Amino acid sequence: MAEMLILVDKNDNPVGHETKERCHEPDSLLHRAHMVALFNGKGQLLITQRSLEKKLWPGYWDGSIASHVHDGETYEQAGERRLPDELGITARVKYIFKFHYKVPYKDIGGENEICAFLVGKIGGELRPDKEEIADHRFVDIRELENDMEASPEKYCPWLIIGLGKFLKEHGDVEKALEGL
Repeated sequence: MAEMLILVDKNDNPVGHETKERCHEPDSLLHRAHMVALFNGKGQLLITQRSLEKKLWPGYWDGSIASHVHDGETYEQAGERRLPDELGITARVKYIFKFHYKVPYKDIGGENEICAFLVGKIGGELRPDKEEIADHRFVDIRELENDMEASPEKYCPWLIIGLGKFLKEHGDVEKALEGL
């Protein structure tokens, strides 16, 4: 059965549903998504490299995870649902903000999302799903910011946009993680 995504208007109001595949065609449809930024006890961000089997942005570096929101879920619930599937861990996540972006990927497809930026703390040993994640590492977010500026072609566009907004408007990791 095809995964159905929530179509939204520019104000993030639901307007219908469509298959994941259709939402990511070249004329990408606006839908709900999320990215999770997980931090370890040293304040380092877990970034993951997308599987080389991914249709869009294969091999690019991403946040800790990124996925979609299903019917009846909050952004936080969607992030928490995907953590065991992609990283083999559970964690609470916290909503920080959302942003809209629309980016094509070659002539293959594209993204058009209202994307929530969620944060959480790493808990437990990572067991990444190799169908989703080719590699992972912990990085200092300021070093990552510098590398994204120097070599943006290595990174997913939603990570560049989301992390840039986080650092500009909410850059205190400890404060962002309060309550988790």
